[in-house]
Amino acid sequence: MNFKDKVIWITGASSGIGEYLAYAFAQRGAKLIISSRNQQELERVQQHCAPGTEVLILPLDVSKFDLIPEIAQRAISHFGRLDLLINNAGISQRALIKETDFSVDKKIMEVNYLGSIAVTKAVLPTLLAQQSGHIVTISSVMGKFGAPWRSAYAASKHALQAWFDSLRAEVHQDNIKVTIICPGYVRTNVTINALKGDGSKNNKMAAQTEKGLDPAVFAEKAIRAIAAEKEEVLIGGKEIIAVYFKRFFPGIFSYFVKKISLS
Repeated sequence: MNFKDKVIWITGASSGIGEYLAYAFAQRGAKLIISSRNQQELERVQQHCAPGTEVLILPLDVSKFDLIPEIAQRAISHFGRLDLLINNAGISQRALIKETDFSVDKKIMEVNYLGSIAVTKAVLPTLLAQQSGHIVTISSVMGKFGAPWRSAYAASKHALQAWFDSLRAEVHQDNIKVTIICPGYVRTNVTINALKGDGSKNNKMAAQTEKGLDPAVFAEKAIRAIAAEKEEVLIGGKEIIAVYFKRFFPGIFSYFVKKISLS
């Protein structure tokens, strides 16, 4: 896929994976729509994109479902079409199940799962009318197995996997591609912004995250997978092996996952 002049909408674009995907697509001549709750950070990302990049800043809270159709229409109307949607907005968790208030479980599902569905459904009629388009969802290796301290996060990513697998099967005849990207550890603020059991921010970067893949490197690997129209790809370091251990050696995997610490 040649991304020059392609219209790409990225949610969760004000930091981390979304930010560096914006830079990578901008370098390839794409036209960008970048969204998140933080307009000031979106403006910073816009300023750091390659010179001459057409960028529409569109503030968006994906958990405010009623507002999404109107915002999606603004996104599509600005450039007259949409070629690629990247569902990246999300929030993580660092708390034991017994210490997590139900409101936190609910919020994580609303942002990570229902938010991505709401945005996708808002743009789907346009992609169907075009008979073209590509939908990319950022899942996680946690979409492949559960682990301590991350119950709601893992559940939300499992749900994404199932929903977008179903969507892919339904829209393939309409020339719409669906790619699920499962990151391992990427050096972003995801664990700093993660929710504790009472809903407050974790405010701590996990050691594995700090040693994780550079987000710029991740973005390049992700773009290659998108260009190749892969249905699913795992991107990370040695932690990716855990997915295969879960599949082929579930007993051994279960033994080790019980020993995972908060860090």
